[in-house]
Amino acid sequence: MSLESVKAFLAERAPDLAVIETGQRTATVAEAAAVLGLPPARIAKTLSLRKGDEVFLVVVRGDARLDNRKARAAFGGKVRMLDLAEVEDLTGHPVGGVCPFGLAQPLKVYCDASLRDFDEVAPAAGSIDSAVRLSPMRLADLTGAVWVDVCQEIQEAAA
Repeated sequence: MSLESVKAFLAERAPDLAVIETGQRTATVAEAAAVLGLPPARIAKTLSLRKGDEVFLVVVRGDARLDNRKARAAFGGKVRMLDLAEVEDLTGHPVGGVCPFGLAQPLKVYCDASLRDFDEVAPAAGSIDSAVRLSPMRLADLTGAVWVDVCQEIQEAAA
């Protein structure tokens, strides 16, 4: 159902975007980068987080790590990752296929400024063997995302 919900979301809001069904596992940044032929940094990973009772998603570049201090400042308190069962229940997507499209229930979406390093990124598309390619700005527009700066500084040059 998850892949179908992403396809339906994109068909309604961005019919020009195609879901890439790879037939190969793309559940991790490394797997997705290898299958899609992209540097890991260009894989847009979606983090499922909680602050108190609030659940939200943060989309970041594939080689980024959350900076706890920045996240606390941006979200007004300590955040934690959802456990595996919560992720699929709240997003409708399996771990490894989580994306900000076609969600099981409305969740606030944030895009980290780290995505702006690229003209195109590839988030998952609701399954562990799918993705979609689009610009970070389009990703944010489609999901109503708010831009934040919550990741550690990337030490090496952007790929």
